[in-house]
Amino acid sequence: MSEPVLSIERSEGIATLTLNRPGALNALSRELRRAIVSAFEELGREPDVGVVILTGAGRAFSAGLDLKELGGETAAKSDREPGDTASAITGLDVVGALERCDRPIIGAINGFAITGGFELALACDLLIASAEARFADTHARVGIMPGWGLSQKLSRTIGIYRAKELSLTGNYLPADRAYEWGLVSRVVPADELMPTCRALARDMLSCDPGVLKGYKRVIDAGFAATFAEGRRIESEASRAHARAVTSDAIAERRRAVQDRGRSQSRQS
Repeated sequence: MSEPVLSIERSEGIATLTLNRPGALNALSRELRRAIVSAFEELGREPDVGVVILTGAGRAFSAGLDLKELGGETAAKSDREPGDTASAITGLDVVGALERCDRPIIGAINGFAITGGFELALACDLLIASAEARFADTHARVGIMPGWGLSQKLSRTIGIYRAKELSLTGNYLPADRAYEWGLVSRVVPADELMPTCRALARDMLSCDPGVLKGYKRVIDAGFAATFAEGRRIESEASRAHARAVTSDAIAERRRAVQDRGRSQSRQS
Protein backbone atom coordinates (compact mmCIF):
# COMPACT_ATOMS: atom_id res chain seq x y z
CA MET A 1 0.00 0.00 0.00
CA SER A 2 1.36 3.45 -0.93
CA GLU A 3 1.89 6.08 1.72
CA PRO A 4 -0.67 8.90 2.06
CA VAL A 5 0.20 12.11 0.25
CA LEU A 6 -0.48 14.03 3.48
CA SER A 7 0.43 12.70 6.91
CA ILE A 8 -1.24 14.06 10.04
CA GLU A 9 0.13 13.67 13.55
CA ARG A 10 -1.76 14.89 16.60
CA SER A 11 0.00 15.35 19.93
CA GLU A 12 -0.75 17.50 22.99
CA GLY A 13 -3.00 19.95 21.16
CA ILE A 14 -0.71 20.28 18.12
CA ALA A 15 -1.57 18.88 14.69
CA THR A 16 1.44 18.46 12.41
CA LEU A 17 0.59 18.17 8.71
CA THR A 18 3.38 16.93 6.44
CA LEU A 19 3.13 17.16 2.66
CA ASN A 20 4.30 13.68 1.71
CA ARG A 21 5.32 13.50 -1.94
CA PRO A 22 9.08 13.87 -1.45
CA GLY A 23 9.91 12.25 -4.79
CA ALA A 24 7.94 15.03 -6.53
CA LEU A 25 9.20 17.79 -4.20
CA ASN A 26 5.74 17.74 -2.61
CA ALA A 27 4.17 19.17 -5.75
CA LEU A 28 0.52 20.01 -5.19
CA SER A 29 -1.24 17.30 -7.17
CA ARG A 30 -5.01 17.23 -7.23
CA GLU A 31 -4.92 14.37 -4.71
CA LEU A 32 -2.70 16.33 -2.33
CA ARG A 33 -4.80 19.46 -2.65
CA ARG A 34 -7.92 17.46 -1.85
CA ALA A 35 -6.16 16.00 1.19
CA ILE A 36 -5.11 19.44 2.46
CA VAL A 37 -8.59 20.92 2.10
CA SER A 38 -10.15 17.88 3.79
CA ALA A 39 -7.61 17.92 6.61
CA PHE A 40 -8.23 21.55 7.51
CA GLU A 41 -11.98 21.03 7.41
CA GLU A 42 -11.57 18.08 9.76
CA LEU A 43 -9.22 19.92 12.12
CA GLY A 44 -11.73 22.76 12.36
CA ARG A 45 -14.12 20.33 14.02
CA GLU A 46 -11.55 19.08 16.55
CA PRO A 47 -11.64 21.14 19.77
CA ASP A 48 -8.52 19.43 21.13
CA VAL A 49 -6.33 20.85 18.35
CA GLY A 50 -5.17 24.36 19.17
CA VAL A 51 -2.23 24.92 16.78
CA VAL A 52 -1.30 23.51 13.37
CA ILE A 53 2.23 23.03 12.00
CA LEU A 54 2.55 22.62 8.23
CA THR A 55 5.76 21.24 6.71
CA GLY A 56 7.07 19.03 3.92
CA ALA A 57 8.83 15.69 3.68
CA GLY A 58 12.27 15.49 2.10
CA ARG A 59 14.10 18.47 0.67
CA ALA A 60 11.10 20.63 -0.26
CA PHE A 61 8.23 22.33 1.49
CA SER A 62 6.38 22.33 -1.83
CA ALA A 63 7.42 22.94 -5.43
CA GLY A 64 3.93 24.26 -6.23
CA LEU A 65 1.30 22.86 -8.56
CA ASP A 66 2.17 19.54 -10.17
CA LEU A 67 3.22 20.67 -13.65
CA LYS A 68 3.33 17.12 -14.99
CA GLU A 69 -0.30 16.74 -13.98
CA LEU A 70 -1.22 20.10 -15.51
CA GLY A 71 0.56 19.11 -18.69
CA GLY A 72 -1.56 15.99 -18.99
CA GLU A 73 1.37 13.63 -18.38
CA THR A 74 -0.21 11.81 -15.43
CA ALA A 75 -3.39 9.86 -14.75
CA ALA A 76 -5.02 12.81 -12.98
CA LYS A 77 -5.84 14.33 -16.38
CA SER A 78 -8.93 12.11 -16.33
CA ASP A 79 -10.31 14.28 -13.52
CA ARG A 80 -11.18 17.03 -16.00
CA GLU A 81 -12.26 17.56 -19.54
CA PRO A 82 -9.51 17.82 -22.18
CA GLY A 83 -8.15 21.34 -22.34
CA ASP A 84 -9.75 22.36 -19.04
CA THR A 85 -6.48 23.63 -17.61
CA ALA A 86 -8.12 26.56 -15.82
CA SER A 87 -10.09 24.31 -13.47
CA ALA A 88 -6.97 22.28 -12.72
CA ILE A 89 -5.06 25.43 -11.76
CA THR A 90 -7.73 27.29 -9.79
CA GLY A 91 -9.79 24.41 -8.37
CA LEU A 92 -9.39 23.04 -4.85
CA ASP A 93 -8.38 26.26 -3.10
CA VAL A 94 -5.89 25.01 -0.52
CA VAL A 95 -4.96 28.55 0.49
CA GLY A 96 -8.61 29.31 1.23
CA ALA A 97 -8.71 26.22 3.46
CA LEU A 98 -5.80 27.59 5.48
CA GLU A 99 -7.27 31.08 5.61
CA ARG A 100 -10.54 29.72 7.01
CA CYS A 101 -8.70 27.91 9.82
CA ASP A 102 -9.26 29.69 13.13
CA ARG A 103 -6.19 28.10 14.78
CA PRO A 104 -2.66 29.53 14.38
CA ILE A 105 -0.74 27.84 11.56
CA ILE A 106 3.04 27.67 11.80
CA GLY A 107 4.80 27.08 8.49
CA ALA A 108 7.91 24.96 9.03
CA ILE A 109 9.72 25.68 5.77
CA ASN A 110 12.15 22.80 5.45
CA GLY A 111 13.33 23.36 1.88
CA PHE A 112 12.11 24.69 -1.47
CA ALA A 113 8.88 26.74 -1.40
CA ILE A 114 8.23 27.53 -5.03
CA THR A 115 5.33 29.35 -6.74
CA GLY A 116 2.17 27.59 -5.45
CA GLY A 117 4.26 26.26 -2.57
CA PHE A 118 5.33 29.84 -1.85
CA GLU A 119 1.66 30.84 -1.82
CA LEU A 120 0.90 27.98 0.56
CA ALA A 121 3.65 29.21 2.87
CA LEU A 122 2.26 32.76 2.78
CA ALA A 123 -1.11 31.41 3.94
CA CYS A 124 0.46 30.37 7.26
CA ASP A 125 0.41 32.76 10.21
CA LEU A 126 4.16 32.74 10.70
CA LEU A 127 7.11 31.09 9.01
CA ILE A 128 10.13 29.42 10.57
CA ALA A 129 12.73 28.45 8.00
CA SER A 130 15.42 25.83 7.94
CA ALA A 131 18.78 27.18 6.78
CA GLU A 132 18.17 25.02 3.69
CA ALA A 133 14.90 26.79 2.77
CA ARG A 134 14.62 28.56 -0.58
CA PHE A 135 11.72 30.66 -1.87
CA ALA A 136 10.88 31.45 -5.49
CA ASP A 137 7.95 32.84 -7.46
CA THR A 138 8.21 31.31 -10.95
CA HIS A 139 4.68 32.11 -12.14
CA ALA A 140 6.01 34.36 -14.91
CA ARG A 141 8.53 31.73 -16.00
CA VAL A 142 5.95 28.94 -16.09
CA GLY A 143 3.48 31.19 -17.90
CA ILE A 144 0.60 31.29 -15.40
CA MET A 145 -0.83 34.02 -13.21
CA PRO A 146 -0.97 33.61 -9.42
CA GLY A 147 -4.42 32.97 -8.01
CA TRP A 148 -3.82 32.21 -4.33
CA GLY A 149 -2.77 35.68 -3.18
CA LEU A 150 0.97 35.82 -3.81
CA SER A 151 0.88 39.00 -5.92
CA GLN A 152 -0.80 40.86 -3.04
CA LYS A 153 0.56 39.19 0.09
CA LEU A 154 4.22 39.21 -0.86
CA SER A 155 4.37 42.97 -1.53
CA ARG A 156 2.62 43.65 1.77
CA THR A 157 5.10 41.44 3.58
CA ILE A 158 8.49 42.41 2.14
CA GLY A 159 7.69 45.63 0.26
CA ILE A 160 6.58 46.21 -3.30
CA TYR A 161 10.05 46.63 -4.85
CA ARG A 162 11.49 43.48 -3.34
CA ALA A 163 8.33 41.60 -4.29
CA LYS A 164 8.64 42.79 -7.88
CA GLU A 165 12.28 41.73 -7.95
CA LEU A 166 11.31 38.19 -6.96
CA SER A 167 8.15 37.83 -9.04
CA LEU A 168 9.40 39.49 -12.23
CA THR A 169 12.66 37.51 -12.31
CA GLY A 170 11.73 34.15 -10.79
CA ASN A 171 15.00 34.24 -8.85
CA TYR A 172 15.50 32.27 -5.65
CA LEU A 173 15.48 33.88 -2.21
CA PRO A 174 17.70 32.05 0.31
CA ALA A 175 16.66 31.65 3.93
CA ASP A 176 19.06 34.22 5.36
CA ARG A 177 17.85 36.94 3.00
CA ALA A 178 14.23 35.91 3.60
CA TYR A 179 14.89 36.65 7.28
CA GLU A 180 16.56 40.00 6.48
CA TRP A 181 13.55 40.97 4.37
CA GLY A 182 11.05 40.05 7.08
CA LEU A 183 9.48 37.08 5.29
CA VAL A 184 10.37 34.53 7.98
CA SER A 185 10.51 34.97 11.75
CA ARG A 186 13.60 32.81 12.28
CA VAL A 187 16.15 30.73 10.44
CA VAL A 188 17.36 27.65 12.31
CA PRO A 189 19.53 24.61 11.50
CA ALA A 190 17.58 21.85 9.77
CA ASP A 191 17.59 19.57 12.82
CA GLU A 192 16.16 22.35 14.99
CA LEU A 193 13.27 23.28 12.69
CA MET A 194 10.54 21.03 14.09
CA PRO A 195 11.58 21.38 17.77
CA THR A 196 11.52 25.17 17.35
CA CYS A 197 8.06 25.08 15.76
CA ARG A 198 6.71 22.74 18.43
CA ALA A 199 8.08 25.00 21.18
CA LEU A 200 6.32 28.00 19.62
CA ALA A 201 3.13 25.96 19.32
CA ARG A 202 3.29 25.10 23.03
CA ASP A 203 3.76 28.81 23.83
CA MET A 204 0.61 29.57 21.85
CA LEU A 205 -1.31 26.79 23.58
CA SER A 206 -0.50 28.38 26.93
CA CYS A 207 -2.54 31.44 25.94
CA ASP A 208 -6.28 31.83 26.41
CA PRO A 209 -7.70 29.68 23.57
CA GLY A 210 -10.66 31.95 22.84
CA VAL A 211 -8.52 35.06 22.69
CA LEU A 212 -5.93 33.23 20.57
CA LYS A 213 -8.54 32.56 17.89
CA GLY A 214 -10.07 36.02 18.17
CA TYR A 215 -6.70 37.75 18.04
CA LYS A 216 -5.73 35.92 14.87
CA ARG A 217 -9.05 36.91 13.30
CA VAL A 218 -8.61 40.59 14.23
CA ILE A 219 -5.02 40.73 12.91
CA ASP A 220 -6.04 39.16 9.60
CA ALA A 221 -9.11 41.35 9.19
CA GLY A 222 -7.16 44.50 10.00
CA PHE A 223 -4.30 43.56 7.69
CA ALA A 224 -6.75 43.38 4.79
CA ALA A 225 -8.26 46.78 5.64
CA THR A 226 -7.12 50.37 5.99
CA PHE A 227 -5.50 51.40 9.27
CA ALA A 228 -8.62 53.28 10.36
CA GLU A 229 -10.85 50.32 9.52
CA GLY A 230 -8.44 48.00 11.33
CA ARG A 231 -8.67 50.12 14.48
CA ARG A 232 -12.45 49.91 14.29
CA ILE A 233 -12.30 46.13 13.91
CA GLU A 234 -10.02 45.87 16.93
CA SER A 235 -12.17 48.18 19.04
CA GLU A 236 -15.35 46.26 18.28
CA ALA A 237 -13.69 42.93 19.03
CA SER A 238 -12.29 44.28 22.29
CA ARG A 239 -15.65 45.57 23.49
CA ALA A 240 -17.42 42.34 22.56
CA HIS A 241 -14.85 40.24 24.41
CA ALA A 242 -14.79 42.52 27.45
CA ARG A 243 -18.49 41.98 28.05
CA ALA A 244 -17.83 38.27 28.64
CA VAL A 245 -14.69 38.59 30.81
CA THR A 246 -14.95 38.17 34.58
CA SER A 247 -12.61 39.62 37.19
CA ASP A 248 -11.82 36.11 38.45
CA ALA A 249 -10.75 35.03 34.98
CA ILE A 250 -8.46 38.04 34.64
CA ALA A 251 -6.89 37.38 38.05
CA GLU A 252 -6.25 33.74 37.13
CA ARG A 253 -4.62 34.62 33.82
CA ARG A 254 -2.57 37.36 35.50
CA ARG A 255 -1.09 34.84 37.94
CA ALA A 256 -0.28 32.50 35.06
CA VAL A 257 1.47 35.32 33.15
CA GLN A 258 3.50 36.27 36.23
CA ASP A 259 4.56 32.67 36.83
CA ARG A 260 5.62 32.28 33.22
CA GLY A 261 7.51 35.57 33.32
CA ARG A 262 9.46 34.48 36.39
CA SER A 263 10.24 31.13 34.74
CA GLN A 264 11.52 32.76 31.55
CA SER A 265 13.60 35.26 33.54
CA ARG A 266 15.37 32.39 35.30
CA GLN A 267 16.09 30.71 31.95
CA SER A 268 17.54 33.83 30.29
